[in-house]
Amino acid sequence: MDQLNMIESQTPRVAISSLTFSDGSDVPISSNDVVLVVGPNNAGKSAGLRAIKEKLQNASHISPVLQSLQIQRTGTVEEFSSWLLGWTVRQMESPPDNPVYQALGHALNRNQARSEWQRSDNVLGGLARWFCHLLSADERLQICNPPGNIALARDNPSHPIHFLLRDDKLESRLSSKFRKAFGVDLVVHRNAGSQVPMHIGERPTPNANEDRVSISYIQKLEELPTLHTQGDGMRSFAGVLLATSVGRESIVLIDEPEAFLHPPQARLLGTTLVQDRSKERQLFIATHSTDILRGVLDSESPDVRVIRIRRSGSTNTVRLLSNERIKELWGDPLLRYSNILDGLFHESVVVCEADADCRFYSAILDATMSGSTEDAKRPDLMFTHCGGKARLPVVIRALREVDVPVRAVADFDVLSEEQPLRTIAEALGIDWTEIQPDWRLVKNAVDSKKPDLTTDEVKAEIQELLSAVTTPVFPAKTKADIKTVLKRTSPWAHAKLVGKAFVPSGDPSRACERLLSNLQAGGLHVVEVGELEGYVRTEGGHGPRWVNAVLTRDLATDPELEVARRFVQALAVV
Repeated sequence: MDQLNMIESQTPRVAISSLTFSDGSDVPISSNDVVLVVGPNNAGKSAGLRAIKEKLQNASHISPVLQSLQIQRTGTVEEFSSWLLGWTVRQMESPPDNPVYQALGHALNRNQARSEWQRSDNVLGGLARWFCHLLSADERLQICNPPGNIALARDNPSHPIHFLLRDDKLESRLSSKFRKAFGVDLVVHRNAGSQVPMHIGERPTPNANEDRVSISYIQKLEELPTLHTQGDGMRSFAGVLLATSVGRESIVLIDEPEAFLHPPQARLLGTTLVQDRSKERQLFIATHSTDILRGVLDSESPDVRVIRIRRSGSTNTVRLLSNERIKELWGDPLLRYSNILDGLFHESVVVCEADADCRFYSAILDATMSGSTEDAKRPDLMFTHCGGKARLPVVIRALREVDVPVRAVADFDVLSEEQPLRTIAEALGIDWTEIQPDWRLVKNAVDSKKPDLTTDEVKAEIQELLSAVTTPVFPAKTKADIKTVLKRTSPWAHAKLVGKAFVPSGDPSRACERLLSNLQAGGLHVVEVGELEGYVRTEGGHGPRWVNAVLTRDLATDPELEVARRFVQALAVV
């Protein structure tokens, strides 16, 4: 039986059954859950992990993030005593009637240990270290240092590398994960003397007349670099694998496992943490990394739970995200292969139609903040795009489902048809029946205006474009030009160029002002100048070309950009 299965069959066990946060939210936790804690910076993710550790140890610990927790103990006091004897080290000088047991750098006498186990509250006291472990970034690096050697048949493992020393299958399994991340093996040196170092590289294969204790084999192994002399990325990745794959703790808390890792390695680690954990262990992971999140979701494990935490004044508000909804969202290619779920790590998100819009508004926000007072905090605002108006509702609903405040930006011609305007508004929580009368008045007023081109003019322009085509393959540019001509058959083509100034005066104009105001209050910011290029008419081009030209200007002071600065300031209001 390998070490991992031995861990799974052990009793007793402690598991967290619920967490109560500072906003009063109760979050139920199952005994085998992997709990991913996400949210904006300084929301309380790391503090929440520390609070779990402290509250398990000390009933009087006060945390601004976590009010209380509930735990479940499994196992009788006799089973607990047998478990204790099976892996701790008894101090020889301790009294025989009340011996002191030591493990994981922590010591406790038998009477106190039995007393702590029989407590009826949700505190482990002195037992906390043996059942719960907060894995810090520094410790992950230190784990890779060679421990002292042990007598395999007599001594209990006191270090994660000792478990690999005793279990070839476990070593092979972790080495396989390490190779996926870095392209090299992890190899335990079992014959190094007083220490047990690990090496990295291509695992030596014993020749026909060799085994692992052969001098020639050991010489080949010792030519490989040692793990503890490598960079922080390798050591951190290996340290997390070691700490989560072996050991006795049934609750492991990991703060920022992505530290020191490149995105592909972080994503692989996220998947590995879920797939390779002991089924009798709870993992609580606080992360700022979308790559860790993606890796965890890639595992498609039903045991994964995602908690989003935000800070509102002195209160931390918490939302437990539905596993079914996360699975549904993760199945959408737009969400899976875009940066949209990065919004989980921001205070709010602005969704635009195109990437050029995001670049422009983000640059304006940066310029506006750089010109403000020194102590002004830049809003934790993320700009993302969805590839057109039709996809806005999908992204809005997805972000709202995961408790991310979201606003959307759309060109003025979003008002031209009921769909997708209605779907966008409803995705934001806007009551369509309240704004429909004003929208219909605006639409009818614009529809009644003369279009740019009559039917005869459309025919003439398209015929001229077709006559110029001489290539066997129809030119993409001609196709785009024809689409532009067809757009001009509707007055909304002109409305998109001009914006709200195109709406007739009187009742339609007043209805337009009310409509735009109500949409903005609900989270949909319609570009009043028509489209992005309407902010600077003196600059030619369209889309990325226009944005590249405008970004060379002084965005903070250019008078032609004043309307754009006001628009972005409204977006930035949380």
